[in-house]
Amino acid sequence: MSDKNKYYDGTKLLSMSDINGEKPEIYICTGNRTAGKTVYFNRLCVNRFIKNNEKFMIIYRFNYEVDNVAEKFFKDIGGLFFPDDNMESSRKEKGLYHELYLNGVSCGYAISLNSADQIKKNAHLFSDTCRMIFDEFQSETNNYCKDEIQKLFSIHTSVARGQGKQVRYVPVYMISNNVSLINPYFVTMGISNRLNNDTKFLRGEGFVLEQCYNESAANAQQQSGFNKAFSSSNYAAYSTQGVYLIDNIAFIEKPKGRNHYLCTLKCNGVCYGVREFIDLGIVYCDDKPDMSHPMKISVTTDDHNTNYVMLRQFNSIISGMRYYFEKGCFRFKNLKCKETILTAISY
Repeated sequence: MSDKNKYYDGTKLLSMSDINGEKPEIYICTGNRTAGKTVYFNRLCVNRFIKNNEKFMIIYRFNYEVDNVAEKFFKDIGGLFFPDDNMESSRKEKGLYHELYLNGVSCGYAISLNSADQIKKNAHLFSDTCRMIFDEFQSETNNYCKDEIQKLFSIHTSVARGQGKQVRYVPVYMISNNVSLINPYFVTMGISNRLNNDTKFLRGEGFVLEQCYNESAANAQQQSGFNKAFSSSNYAAYSTQGVYLIDNIAFIEKPKGRNHYLCTLKCNGVCYGVREFIDLGIVYCDDKPDMSHPMKISVTTDDHNTNYVMLRQFNSIISGMRYYFEKGCFRFKNLKCKETILTAISY
């Protein structure tokens, strides 16, 4: 296999139009580990600065992650593609952000999502940013910022203005290993219900997505003695086979036959319907609730109001759901419905 085919190439993704035939502003790339996704986009940002003097912004989740950004960002690509260049960073505005320098010349910035409010107040400092890169946008430990989507939206809005324009085109490259189909970004952008294991490219409103699989990287990991020792674990499959770490797509199907409505579950502001298929002995959850049914249960305290009773008041119903789930007698319309049931029965 040639070196060209051993590493990820985002040329196809970057050439795509969104679902409306327009130039997307969000480019999402997911895939198995060590496929070369991060190296490709980091190198792209540096090359665009060298050739066109276009600065870039690196997005992290938490402020402490910004420390040592020059080494984290440049170490791999520097040794591979820029051996004669040097990158350094300088802490600015009491740690609000770090400014990056390539051979002593300012080339970009590193910020954290948790600093969204302060970034908004200092937006003028970043008005020369031409592109943004957000690596590991899916968290393996589900450790997201509070209101993370809103914070990313706020930061992009703050950065994508200035230089005589109310709104500038500032593309965002979002990179991640396959972690969860119901991560907050996929849910918000309506990706979760459209994506499956066979999807290579997906177009949406303002975004395009690629699910890549690097066979060379997978084979190399599978030959590792360490990987062989843990070959039966879910994490090994996630790392080498391109499967999603957190999700199990078993029982995502709709049963057929007679059914009766059991209750409505409200979770994170969304209502779900729970039905029993009598002849099959199957309980099914979908996102089409019968709002006229009197049994309405709130899964979290945030969903509690006068029309919804708290989950703990209906232990018998929840115990019944847990029994059906443990016996493999639950079915779900999608992973979001499955997540809701898991949240309910583990309360």
